[in-house]
Amino acid sequence: MQHDVQTITLTDIDADALPRDRVAQDPQADAELQMSILRHGLRQPIELWPRPDSPGRYGLISGHRRLSALRALEFETIPAFVRAPESVADALAVMVTENEIRTQISPWEKGTLLQTCLHDRIFDTPDAAIDALFPALSRQKRGRLRSIMLVVDSFDGLFTTPEALSTARIEQLASALRAGWEDLLLHALPAAQTNSLASQWAALEPVLIEALSPEHGTAAPGTRRAPRRMVELRHGLTIRRELTRSGWVLRFTGPDARSPGLIDDVMDYVEQMFVPQ
Repeated sequence: MQHDVQTITLTDIDADALPRDRVAQDPQADAELQMSILRHGLRQPIELWPRPDSPGRYGLISGHRRLSALRALEFETIPAFVRAPESVADALAVMVTENEIRTQISPWEKGTLLQTCLHDRIFDTPDAAIDALFPALSRQKRGRLRSIMLVVDSFDGLFTTPEALSTARIEQLASALRAGWEDLLLHALPAAQTNSLASQWAALEPVLIEALSPEHGTAAPGTRRAPRRMVELRHGLTIRRELTRSGWVLRFTGPDARSPGLIDDVMDYVEQMFVPQ
């Protein structure tokens, strides 16, 4: 039930009482919202729920950007609807519904929210979380959310801007993970600190092409039928083979791979194999 608008002191509001489904920040949009509030006031109250474990305090359901804007502008109070959800799960469902209407939440953000709910034991299973937070989705879209959760679980914190990953790319990663290619994908993924999402994806593509190829990706790495796709040698030297349009490439990584002499030795060895003496 939604009540009349109340005026709540900002210091009494816990913005992180619930796992948030919006993880990406947009400084320009935040600045525009602050300017709009200064000019026209806050047009839409936020939504809160009273914390049963902290009398006098409130958890934020929806309006995270509005709350942050008023705090940045050093307001003392904010207009709010105070709801009375029966549980944290119900409060989460209200938050998701509100944000789905107001702004498009990325696939990665949805997967992160679901994984956080499982980690915090708000729901016991992925299906229980999906049923509670996204009850209107078709069976196909629910399956897609399970794929997103799988990818978030394996790649959390490793992509530069994961919220920019499309559903199609996430499903490619999920298919490769289910086929047993996690180790190769993680090894091929460059560090987020020094690479853009575009360069990270370009590094993953050769592995994904092979993993999803009917001809080459049928046997998972590590099984008896699978060819050797990666070898880890001394001092962190790793050799990984990659499928390209014109053939195969051997990629050498690790400290020793920076030595030109190593590649010279490899080329000499390959030449001895194919050139009659």
